Amino acid sequence: MGSFSLWHWLIVLIVIAVPLIFIFRKPPTGPNRFGGPAEPMGFGQAIGSYFKNYVNFRDRASRSEFWFSTLFVAIISIALYLVDSTEIFKTIWSLATFLPSIAMAARRFHDINRSGWHQLLGMLFPIGSIAVLVWYCKAPTADQSRASVF
Repeated sequence: MGSFSLWHWLIVLIVIAVPLIFIFRKPPTGPNRFGGPAEPMGFGQAIGSYFKNYVNFRDRASRSEFWFSTLFVAIISIALYLVDSTEIFKTIWSLATFLPSIAMAARRFHDINRSGWHQLLGMLFPIGSIAVLVWYCKAPTADQSRASVF
């Protein structure tokens, strides 16, 4: 085994240091800049909202809305994996839920006053993925739950 070259250190820097810059940067203080507070939802309401806001990248999504819709997509995906041997329906389901899943994640980040672009950190495994998962679970703070009024 040789020593680490400059390229190895560059890769380590990108995978570890870059996510840390975004993770430790605080969201803006004060009222949430992405609109009024998101309402908690039941399972049926969350699924309806998931498809109703198909490509809505603006507003906010509560934790219950995000996790119920994620559970629904996962259950259907597992069922299609078990039933569909030709993979046609799995491909159609994946394409049908691609944009709404990205939009839902962006709205979830908006609920904690972070930009939806932060979900790209999930691609920088392991640190970025852990941070994104923690942010998905995080509740908005009291000052972030109030809408900004101008």
